[in-house]
Amino acid sequence: MAAALLCYITGRFQKAVRDYLADAATGITFLLCLYLAVQTVTRPDLSRVLVELPDICSMGLHFTLDGFRALYGAIAAFMWFMSTLFSREYFAHYHNRNRYYLFLLLTLGATEGVFLSADFFTTFVFFEIMSFTSYVWVAHDERKESLRAAGTYLAVAVIGGLVMLMGIFLLYDETGTLYFCDLSGILMESGTSSTQIWAAGLCLLFGFGAKAGAFPLHIWLPKAHPVAPAPASALLSGILTKAGMYGILILTAYLFLGSAAWGALILLLGVCTMVIGALLALLSMDLKRTLACSSVSQIGFILVGVGMSGLLGEENALAMRGSLLHMVNHSLIKLVLFMAAGVVFMNVHKLDLNEIRGFGRRKPLLNGIFLMGALGIGGIPLWNGYISKTLLHESIVEYTTLIRSGRVTGLFTASFMKGIEWIFLISGGLTIAYMTKLYVCLFLEKNTDSVIQEKYDSMRHQYMNPVSSLVLVICAMLLPVMGFFPGIIMDTVADMGASFLQITPLSRKLSYFSITNITGAIISFIIGAVIYLVAVRFWLMKRISPDTTERQYVNRLPHWMDLEELLYRPLLLRILPFTFGMICRFLDSLVDTIVVVLRRTLLRDSKLPRELPQGNPLTHMCACIAAGFQWLGNHTIHRKQPRNQDYEHKYALFYEELSENSLMIARSMSFGLLLFCVGLILTVAYLFVKDIFNM
Repeated sequence: MAAALLCYITGRFQKAVRDYLADAATGITFLLCLYLAVQTVTRPDLSRVLVELPDICSMGLHFTLDGFRALYGAIAAFMWFMSTLFSREYFAHYHNRNRYYLFLLLTLGATEGVFLSADFFTTFVFFEIMSFTSYVWVAHDERKESLRAAGTYLAVAVIGGLVMLMGIFLLYDETGTLYFCDLSGILMESGTSSTQIWAAGLCLLFGFGAKAGAFPLHIWLPKAHPVAPAPASALLSGILTKAGMYGILILTAYLFLGSAAWGALILLLGVCTMVIGALLALLSMDLKRTLACSSVSQIGFILVGVGMSGLLGEENALAMRGSLLHMVNHSLIKLVLFMAAGVVFMNVHKLDLNEIRGFGRRKPLLNGIFLMGALGIGGIPLWNGYISKTLLHESIVEYTTLIRSGRVTGLFTASFMKGIEWIFLISGGLTIAYMTKLYVCLFLEKNTDSVIQEKYDSMRHQYMNPVSSLVLVICAMLLPVMGFFPGIIMDTVADMGASFLQITPLSRKLSYFSITNITGAIISFIIGAVIYLVAVRFWLMKRISPDTTERQYVNRLPHWMDLEELLYRPLLLRILPFTFGMICRFLDSLVDTIVVVLRRTLLRDSKLPRELPQGNPLTHMCACIAAGFQWLGNHTIHRKQPRNQDYEHKYALFYEELSENSLMIARSMSFGLLLFCVGLILTVAYLFVKDIFNM
């Protein structure tokens, strides 16, 4: 965060120096986090290191280090480093680059703070900082659609943060602690209110799920990604959603440890998120929107694994390891895909599939880079996505087997879980279908306009500079390397998160490329091929005109099927304000009615003896004297034009005006004195407490 301010100040004078400073800051952060990650593997005694910053925000900030935190800290820093290097070319013709780098580095610091936090309060503080600083990314272009999407993103973040804060209040009130390690299994302990723990957990799930992009709070992802710069989209999808998943993992592995009901809830949320995200991605006509909806679907895959870990209880090894590995895989895959989409956008400044069609032809480097990401996210064997999806699939199969053998009596039947397994495989097929749609559109098909296609073909040697090419190649090559050597790389990564996620050791060595495991990938591949050939080629495409064979992509998603416009905006901007406005108006009228009834019945005013109709005795006396002078004048000097002034009413009005002015002055001074006294009392109390406790 200090580097952010330094880069901003430097950028006011030397933009080139600022770019190098930002590269250096993210690079040094990555090397430091990588060193810590290696140390947690080679020196297990470094785990659970606790760092405290007392007296900050009253409760203090607390950080800790273990394998999982070091792992995701290093992944976050790596993605920031790669995105920063790519940003130099991407933002070459952008305005407000200084602002972008400022908030880029501020968000990096906040994100690392989230992943290293040791309690919910510290998580909340950095979570909110991260939300507000990343808002600037979405609004960077300052166009109408960018500001609207940024507003949606901020609204979801703020509402989620407020609900999360309520959950923290409830949790602290019931348990007296917010430390993750102290909350492990607390739901099963006697003396705690399971109702309040559940209420707190659901509030926290709402806040973390909003950031993760879980259904039905996923609405910001398809809106924010198409308008945000591509490097920012890579971080929003790859890392910021994982900050939300980090919180859900903590809830599952600590607060609701061993709770099958919690696991069932997360599983159902995951299935809905997985399917809806995949369908939205298949129907999308925008390159980055497709990748954003894909992120929603992949978050669903991760949630399915987290839910299965809750259902499996002590047999949660496959599910938790699969969830962790899919988090890592999705982060790295979306880094590759969004930067590849950024290459397309910075050359043609368009994202519509019909307009960018054929851009990747005769560009073998970009073709290979995008293909690595597509194969990885599709779960194709020998790529990293296959490993994590295999573990998630096997956890569903394992739980179904346990139900059939009678070893588990859960909330679901074996038939229901078999249905979940098929939904999982079909969602994998949908992933293959929409990634095939993007790949064919960009790299195999020609643009319907031959002039535009010639323009695209002429760019084959100058569509990105060597630095950007190197960044994308490094990121893309990680994906097959991780898939080729799962026993060396993937198992080591999963082992790093074992202690944090409280994963039970595996009872057997995994054979990732056995016929049984590959069968699931083959089924998804066949489903994906059928969906692409039938749904995409025939339903999602149509002829440009009856007299030509050329076809173009069409949008089959009805405009009214926008959850934000259909539900959230009417609810928050019209229905709730109208409802509560009517309630408040009714209550206000009710109070007035009660007052009027009481004044006319029980509390009716009694007329005082000799009560003046207006004014007071002083004004009455002055009015009488003035009236006497007026009578005398009318009978002497004003006989021709007598005057009839009502001095009683005139002096009464003057008195009322003087009384109101005096009352306003008195109230203003009283309020100011009251605030001064309150501040003085708080200051004295603080000094007293500080002196007593030697603070």
